[in-house]
Parts: sequence; structure tokens; C-alpha cells
Amino acid sequence: MRAVIQRVKYASVKIDGVIKASIGAGMLVLLGIEHEDTVEDADWLSKKIARLRIFDDHQGVMNLDILQTGGEIMVVSQFTLHAKTKKGNRPSYIQAATPEKAIPLYEIFNERTGSEAETEVKTGEFGAEMDVELVNDGPVTIIIDTKNRE
Repeated sequence: MRAVIQRVKYASVKIDGVIKASIGAGMLVLLGIEHEDTVEDADWLSKKIARLRIFDDHQGVMNLDILQTGGEIMVVSQFTLHAKTKKGNRPSYIQAATPEKAIPLYEIFNERTGSEAETEVKTGEFGAEMDVELVNDGPVTIIIDTKNRE
């Protein structure tokens, strides 16, 4: 699993021009799932994200996690995070999981992230054409890949 985590002041996702979900201050997580990913990857990544200290304390130091700030979380599936661009100019998505594999892992990840962070996880719609809007706070953007744990 690969995640792009952005600390945001606001984020929303629209489908067909209608807002499906929105959050205030917190994290927008763009999540890519590849065919080799497992429930263990979802567990590890959800814990890592919930404990990620990217929010400022009273001294302006990134020292607080989402639970400590009471922030919100939005997760949007994004298979393009697994694009391979080594050959040619057209990205290959061969590493991205099929919907049959990805959807259950996406749902597990969302449930476990919400549980770890003690908040409801807002989501886009898996496989839908979405418009994602955000105001990045900082900017702070972190990339985490479960294949690079060590």
C-alpha cells in the first residue's frame, strides 16, 4: 500500500458535481493498493497514519498526532499511485490491485484507521471519477509505502 498523506485545513470530494464528503482540519490520505498488499499492510499503515506526528503543538513544532488534535480524516482511493513510468511516456498500472482485491482492503484500511484515530473516516467512492479539493496546511505532504517499512 502506498499513501500520500496531506495535512489539510479543508478537503472535499465531489462525484458528478455533488459533494460526497468533506472535512475540516486534519488529513487527506490518497491510498493506492497493489496486488501484493495484505490485511497486515492495512493494519500497519493505519497505525502509522494514526500516530503520525504532523500537527503543531503550542510551540509550533510538529509533535502531535491526529488523535491529539481532534482532526478529521478523509481517504480517497487512487490506483495511479502505483504507476510505473520507466518505459515510454504512458504510465503502466500493472502493479495496482484489481477492484476484487482492492475494495476489501480499502474498506479494512478505512475501518482500522478510524478505529486507531478514534474518528469517522470520510471517503470518496472507490472507482468513481472524483474531483478532490483541498487546502494543504503547511504545506505538509508525507509519502508512506508499506513495502519500505524497514
